[in-house]
Amino acid sequence: MAGGRALTMPTLGALADILSALAFLGYGGVTLWLLARPRERMAALMPAPRWLAIAAAATMAWSASLYVFAPGASQVLVAQALRDMAILGWLAATFWPKPAAMAGAQRLIFRLLVTISGISLVAGLIAHWRSAVASEWLGPSLVVSTMLVAIGGLLVIDGGVRRASAGLRTPVMAVAGGFAMLWGYELNVQLIGAMTGRAPTTLIHLLPAVALAILPTFVIAAMDIGRERMRLSRPAAVRTLILLGAALYLVLIGLSGAVARQLGGDYGDLAQGVFLTLALGAGGLLLLSARARAWLSVMISKHFFEHRYDYRAEWMRFTATLAQGDGEDDRNLHRRAARALAELTGSPGALLMLPDPLGAFRVSDHWHWPAGIDEGAELPLRSAFMLQETRHIVDLDAERRGEKGEQDLAIPGWLLADPRAWVVVPVLHFHRMIAVVVLHRPPVSRALDWEDLDVLRIAGQQAASYLAESHSQAALSEAKRFDEFNRRFAFIMHDIKNLASQLSLLASNAERHAEKPAFRADMIETLKISSRRLSDLLVRLSPRERGPSADAVRTLVEPLMRDVAAEVRTRRALFVGCQAGLAAWGDTGSIRQVVQHLVSNAIDASADDTPVQLIAVAENGRVRIDVIDQGAGMTRAFVRDELFKPFVSTKEGGFGLGAFEALQLAQAMGGSIEVASEPGKGSNFTFWLPLAEAHADAGMPAGRVA
Repeated sequence: MAGGRALTMPTLGALADILSALAFLGYGGVTLWLLARPRERMAALMPAPRWLAIAAAATMAWSASLYVFAPGASQVLVAQALRDMAILGWLAATFWPKPAAMAGAQRLIFRLLVTISGISLVAGLIAHWRSAVASEWLGPSLVVSTMLVAIGGLLVIDGGVRRASAGLRTPVMAVAGGFAMLWGYELNVQLIGAMTGRAPTTLIHLLPAVALAILPTFVIAAMDIGRERMRLSRPAAVRTLILLGAALYLVLIGLSGAVARQLGGDYGDLAQGVFLTLALGAGGLLLLSARARAWLSVMISKHFFEHRYDYRAEWMRFTATLAQGDGEDDRNLHRRAARALAELTGSPGALLMLPDPLGAFRVSDHWHWPAGIDEGAELPLRSAFMLQETRHIVDLDAERRGEKGEQDLAIPGWLLADPRAWVVVPVLHFHRMIAVVVLHRPPVSRALDWEDLDVLRIAGQQAASYLAESHSQAALSEAKRFDEFNRRFAFIMHDIKNLASQLSLLASNAERHAEKPAFRADMIETLKISSRRLSDLLVRLSPRERGPSADAVRTLVEPLMRDVAAEVRTRRALFVGCQAGLAAWGDTGSIRQVVQHLVSNAIDASADDTPVQLIAVAENGRVRIDVIDQGAGMTRAFVRDELFKPFVSTKEGGFGLGAFEALQLAQAMGGSIEVASEPGKGSNFTFWLPLAEAHADAGMPAGRVA
């Protein structure tokens, strides 16, 4: 076999020489680079870095033999034995370090392979050193040993990769895959030669190309990349499969044409026409048939991927569907939740069931569910309880077959009788079921597995969080409306109490002064004012009443103050002083109400013979209205901590809402209330409001005058 170079075509031999030289230089450079790398860094990247350098050096020696003696020569097989021993050493050190020794059968195979390689190496060297011995038996013996080592090496690699720990880097696994490719190629070359009776010259001369193909794995394994498992994305894998299918189609057309030409006649054109018809038919079927596309998707996911779902892409789509819909689904969160769960499993539609007041779940909406479902169909209370307690995702096909498991979920008959119903997904928020989604059967039906159940369970919990948040927002909005109504009612009750006190005082005075004409005129005026205030209170109780800031106008302060003084003159004469032409910006009724509160409290807090002053001036671009009394006064702690809190009052039978409501109204108009008080010296309440002129100077319309 030493003259193997003369038996090949010149072009193929030249190509083999070039490839062998490139392989020699490449593995030589890789060997030096691996030896020069820091020992600590290499030890962190792989279990056996020195063995990888030894394997690279042995492969370099084998590549040199390919160049010197030509592929297929017996000298190359001797160098190949040296390379195989180095590869076996790397495999043992990488996948079976000392703490994790091989099993008995694997250890036996490994020792047998090392022994065969060692014998081939020693016998080959002796035979070629004494060339007369290497004439007849050396070539066949080396071929048989090569085949045995290749077969055993593939078994060793398979066992090593299967037991590799999760922490082993993917590039290191790729080196093992490269060795498996090399041994697999050599095994096929020898098998073809054994079956045909002649050496496959072309394949033998391409051995250096295979060596070059696995060279990058040595480099990548020693670099700081690939610490995590590398996978093709699902779209890339699908496109790769499509390209491989197209390539296979072209290869089959070429082979059929070649066979037909050998047979003669018009068989070549017939074969190509048949293949073209089949390809067009398959393409049209995939293009037009949703069932065919679904079947292909299921087959690809089932047989080519470790997991059926591309979790990153599916979760992004699921979250996007929940967050925002399109068209009429945009404002219907319940329908979007049903749609998101359906799209996750490839279902073309879904039913949504929501709880009724009694706890049973009724069909309330659907997404792309065909006609024929009763909108009033319900999931009984018992079934709802069972789903909530067991948290089961129900495979309706299994229920129809009678595979009920340990617990009877009491699935209603209308759901089992509808063949379109495929899966029942309880939408659970913590331990409370807030909805039930029934998924439509996909175009290609399949049994649910653990992955489907896990995805649907987690997706149901995610959808439940969105629905629960929506329910909480609705409940909060309703609670706010009730709170607003209760607040208005509390304020009105406080004002009614004041009116009742005023009317009671009026009735008491009427018994003593009814015969006086001046008193009767004053009483009639007071009754008119009280009647008007009661009407205003009813208007304020209406939920359609606008807030104080909505009716802000330019309000003259002096007439308003004199009206308040007229209302309370039966109780106390006020000293009223106001800057001429002073106008505030705010709601007239609210301003009047705040001043009435402050004046009434001042009168209640002071003795009958002490004056109460009501003074208004413009100060620092704002209206300042002071209500001053000489009553009991308040401590600073009470003013700071309790005065403006609701339901806190120093009056017997008081509601404790007057000061609180006054402050709320003042702040709603852009004002505030300031208090200065000392026990035994009285109090000064200052009501601040925006000045109408300052408001107009800011570019706002002056509005009407009240």
